[in-house]
Amino acid sequence: MKHTVFVDGQEGTTGLRIHEYLAGRDDIEVLRIAPELRKDAAERARLLNAADVAFLCLPDAASKEAAAMVSNPRTCLIDASTAHRTAPGWAFGLPELCAGQREQLRAAKRIANPGCHASAFILLMRPLVDAEIVPPALAVSATSLTGYSGGGKKMIEQYEAGDDAKLASPRPYALGLAHKHIPEMMAHTGLATKPLFLPVVGPFYKGLSVTVPLHLAQLSAGASAERIHAAFAEHYAGERFVRVMPLNDAATMEHGFFDVQGCNDTNRVDIFVFANGDQVLLMARLDNLGKGASGAAVQSMNVHLGVDEGLGL
Repeated sequence: MKHTVFVDGQEGTTGLRIHEYLAGRDDIEVLRIAPELRKDAAERARLLNAADVAFLCLPDAASKEAAAMVSNPRTCLIDASTAHRTAPGWAFGLPELCAGQREQLRAAKRIANPGCHASAFILLMRPLVDAEIVPPALAVSATSLTGYSGGGKKMIEQYEAGDDAKLASPRPYALGLAHKHIPEMMAHTGLATKPLFLPVVGPFYKGLSVTVPLHLAQLSAGASAERIHAAFAEHYAGERFVRVMPLNDAATMEHGFFDVQGCNDTNRVDIFVFANGDQVLLMARLDNLGKGASGAAVQSMNVHLGVDEGLGL
């Protein structure tokens, strides 16, 4: 039996990538809206309610409107926007988050897809909070370097036009300290203090890495680089899409530079711990269009439908 899937917002970067993931699957029937009806509320509502799974690849306000159109109790919504990531009644679409998360996704009819920066940050911090290595009240800072595709079609066009010299260098942004991913970064890590978060967009298409610096003296008693690394290894044991790299990864240290694009074209997250005697750098990298967006959405769909979690990925 085929499952029916509809992508509301199929022309956006995330929607197009989801279609690519689904294209070769014989267990999925993709419902498509006629181009001239893309903004027709009645036709969108019909397709949303006809689908077993509907992806919302829309701005926040439009995602809320689309969710309100769904009256079919069998339709599972997977929202790629920020609108529902901390909303009651919505499961968080990160199967590796904690024990029992897959069961939540299997049962849920409302799933909020994580943000790209947030995914990497949460996968770094949640295991350490759960292991009581990082105190929830700790003031944490994080820097995220990402490719320009995360900015959507308009930003992609700006970069690929090649006529603005300012785009040739990295560009820090969200300088008002209110990035839209921060609420989910707190809600799904257990941190009680708002992290100081600086995202930076770079002159490359895709790839993302989040770095969190820690002083061992500010962590719980007995904290060490080895204990931190062991907490990651334990938390992600058996996870097919999370790879915990060796402590002070020799290949990275040999070259002296970190490859932000090392997970591109995969649904994988790589976790790194670099340390000296009293300081630690935690790093997580992913493809911001894969595990950071469309890949994560398809993975959550697979979990919900009870099929092979890596199908199509």
